[in-house]
Amino acid sequence: MNALKQWIERYQLLSLVVLTVFLVVVLPLTLDIFRLNLIGKYLCYAFVAVGLVMLWGYGGILSLGQGVFFGLGGYAMAMFLKLEASDPESTKIQSTPGIPDFMDWNQITELPWLWVPFKSLPLALIAVVLIPMALAWVVSFAMFKRRVSGVYFAIITQAVALILTVLIIGQQGYTGGVNGITDLKTMLGWDIRTDEAKYILYFVCCALLIGAIVLCRWVQTSKLGTLLLAMRDKEDRVRFSGYDVSAFQVFVFCLAAGISGIGGAMFTLQVGFMSPSFVGIVPSIEMVIYAAVGGRMSLVGAVYGTLLINAGKTAFSESFPDAWLFMMAALFIGVTMAFPMGLAGVWEQHIKPRLFKRKGAREATLESKEGSAA
Repeated sequence: MNALKQWIERYQLLSLVVLTVFLVVVLPLTLDIFRLNLIGKYLCYAFVAVGLVMLWGYGGILSLGQGVFFGLGGYAMAMFLKLEASDPESTKIQSTPGIPDFMDWNQITELPWLWVPFKSLPLALIAVVLIPMALAWVVSFAMFKRRVSGVYFAIITQAVALILTVLIIGQQGYTGGVNGITDLKTMLGWDIRTDEAKYILYFVCCALLIGAIVLCRWVQTSKLGTLLLAMRDKEDRVRFSGYDVSAFQVFVFCLAAGISGIGGAMFTLQVGFMSPSFVGIVPSIEMVIYAAVGGRMSLVGAVYGTLLINAGKTAFSESFPDAWLFMMAALFIGVTMAFPMGLAGVWEQHIKPRLFKRKGAREATLESKEGSAA
């Protein structure tokens, strides 16, 4: 029994089960499809927050450009959906039928070679993960091999986010420009705009998010997770022990990028478009805030933090359209000042000890009564 209890605590199964029930049972039963679709959108951001827990919380690497990988995954999925929506019959009024409308508007007369692989759904799904991880490998390998870290690495990731945003906006004929890739309707003939499709996509998003948390928790409990913690606290000591620190840093950065790409793809499917507004510096910093509010050492806490911040943003913008930005700022500052370790820290430092204290007192009382009765 004790072994089972230790195994449950080791993998944080109880908190994961509670989160799963909340997402899969409670929310679908209590919210209408419009609100549930909003929650699905928020959960897409949670993929990035979960990746940041691994990268920042465990690896000690602060990235302020995770929106880049979220956007790349979203664009990879959007390219497939846009090509399906741009069949010759649907685009017969264009000068060049069979290509996306924004390409026709920019006098492009044939499909660019870069878009050709995205005619295939399997290749597009591979690209959702592979492209963000490939860019992450290039950036991290170049930086970590030269021992660039800390604030310098954070600034570089911001620069990457800015460069990619400018590139996407500037190449309007290939990317849709500032408007992004819009008017996405079907996936293999399945209409993703119906209420039924929104329910299915929500549950798929939940399943993938839970899977990402399980994967990350497995990494945390392995020797690799121990090394990540050791690198975060004493990087030089790990290096002097004979380990290639840069290789582990590259790995965790690529892992976070791949998870973020999956979130971007699910965002595109649930919202129906992808634009450069999700790639830049501002959304990337917001994603760091999600992880900080939830607790940068807690995978499950990162999900709750994402839901809290985005639900607050929606509620404030609906109820106080003129002052919601100030209220969001107050929420950020208040939560981080009152709870430096995030929502997960509130549970670990305040709620959990009291619960166990009461439980211990109750057990002691029962034991004393049994002893006196004997």
